[in-house]
Amino acid sequence: MALNNFDSIVEQAKQLPQPKRVIIAGADAENILLGAFAAQQAGFASPILVGEREKIQPLLERLGLDREPHRLVATQVGDNVSQIAVDLVNQGEGDILMRGNTQTREFLLPLLVPENGLRTDRLLTHIDLVTMPDYPRVIAIGDVTVTIEPNLQQKKQIIQNMVDTLQAVGYEQPNIALLSMVEKVAFHMKDTIEAQELVKEHSHHPIAPCHLVGPIAYDLIMSKEAARLKGYDCPVCGEFDGIVVPSLLAGNLVVKCWQMHAHAQTCGVVIGAKVPVALTSRSDAKEVSFHSLAFCAALGQRF
Repeated sequence: MALNNFDSIVEQAKQLPQPKRVIIAGADAENILLGAFAAQQAGFASPILVGEREKIQPLLERLGLDREPHRLVATQVGDNVSQIAVDLVNQGEGDILMRGNTQTREFLLPLLVPENGLRTDRLLTHIDLVTMPDYPRVIAIGDVTVTIEPNLQQKKQIIQNMVDTLQAVGYEQPNIALLSMVEKVAFHMKDTIEAQELVKEHSHHPIAPCHLVGPIAYDLIMSKEAARLKGYDCPVCGEFDGIVVPSLLAGNLVVKCWQMHAHAQTCGVVIGAKVPVALTSRSDAKEVSFHSLAFCAALGQRF
């Protein structure tokens, strides 16, 4: 089953027996707060705000949220709010970790340190779900934040993580594309060679329950008409459910272009830690935070 929007994910989150405790590292972020409290009003989140009281409290008052239920874990100037948030998770006080007003690197670093105890045997992978008016289904893309230049083994794990994530929100056997600049293997383009190796291995020993295609260019992923015009024989062109990108740069550029020029709505999660991690941009609309928390809450039943 393919999704057309995020509504069913929100409904999944609303069906949880109790709200998920969301620990926000650096909670002095306007749209992240608005999204988190909207998730609380929808019944699937309970915000725990980590950061300097002097920054958070006036913001809550300005947004009219100061009387809404929440817990504030006050920090001092210079404290590592991300580490404090991770410590709270380790103490059993949170179910979802969320980035607030912190740099991405500072937020992710405590997750990557083995001594902090949040790592699992899975590769940490940031997966965005995206809806666009001109594409018929919700499509996943990854990794767009964590692994800069994934090698062959890391790409296998990204495929596994993406398929597991899509299945958790309703997809049965998703169509996954291995994005390249071209759809033919070129000896001087490493990503095309690796895509061919992954597809060949998948045909003999499935990496995950999915239909895997690659290397494949962007226009063929997104358009049946492009496939017809180029004589590319693939029945799922224009119907892909996920895109595995060759590099973080490629993934980041694709998502930002979708957001800026294709009126895309997105929500994102990092999986591979002991709890789902909501990772959005501080400039994203409040709806992105809301949907990302719904995504995390829905995944919390599985990961």
